[in-house]
Amino acid sequence: MGERGENGQGAVKYYRLSEIEAENSFKSTWIIIHNKVYDVTKFLEEHPGGEEVLREQGGGNATESFEDVGHSTDAREMASGMVIGELHPDDRGKMVKPEESHVNVVGEPESWWPAWLIPVLAAAIVTLMYRMYTAEEQ
Repeated sequence: MGERGENGQGAVKYYRLSEIEAENSFKSTWIIIHNKVYDVTKFLEEHPGGEEVLREQGGGNATESFEDVGHSTDAREMASGMVIGELHPDDRGKMVKPEESHVNVVGEPESWWPAWLIPVLAAAIVTLMYRMYTAEEQ
């Protein structure tokens, strides 16, 4: 049932995005990395990062997360054994990008002052207390 690959060698099984999304369940977990479809169901318990990491990516594009972690050559070879096909070319532009991190790396311009207010006030109070203490001794 597979289709011929772009390079003409062997048959490649293409999966629609809807099929991959449907495999995101307790029974089965498929992910997409570089447009290849991986069935990671049997690997969930063995994954060094924990199964929840894979389940979070289940049914969707895990390329960025996979690359951000910096997987070793051994991990990449192991993953290659889990490839079951490729994302259908018509669905490659439909993948939803993962949500942005909730960490705000660059603060808003008007929000810088609260970060300085508490340390400056604390330094002022400590300075006043020190001066009051040293004045009482004289």
